[in-house]
Amino acid sequence: MKNEQRQAYEQWLEKLPAGDPLREELLSIKDDEGQIYERFYKEIEFGTAGLRGICAAGTNRMNSLTVGRATQGIASYILQSGKDPDAGVVIAYDCRYHSKEFSELAAEIFAGNGIHAYLFPSMRPTPELSFAIRRLGAVGGVNMTASHNPKEYNGYKVYWEDGA
Repeated sequence: MKNEQRQAYEQWLEKLPAGDPLREELLSIKDDEGQIYERFYKEIEFGTAGLRGICAAGTNRMNSLTVGRATQGIASYILQSGKDPDAGVVIAYDCRYHSKEFSELAAEIFAGNGIHAYLFPSMRPTPELSFAIRRLGAVGGVNMTASHNPKEYNGYKVYWEDGA
């Protein structure tokens, strides 16, 4: 394992408060160099439609920190591109592990940036999100789903005003 991954691991441990589930998870792998490397060797990357990865602690995983970072990036883009923040962003989620939590976090971050957040009150299929974006005239949407991937995964899919 390279020193950079160990440093990133230590930084996360340092910044996460005692009792935080992500911190506890990281403490459980403190002697597992392979796990530390795998979780911290890169940042989780935006693919064709968004992020998709295993739900766990680390920069290369889906968790509240990586979802928060992605959401802030989308919010900054919306504001810098001149899109109307009052038109809002529609947020949906499925039954996957952490989907509702990630959706609520995204709504808080968008709202904190002055962007109206429409959060569905319960699970919704992807086509309903696309319909809602167009029907409401929203600037975009986010869906927390990993589609066909195994249960350990979750995803962060981004849609624009056309619902795609």
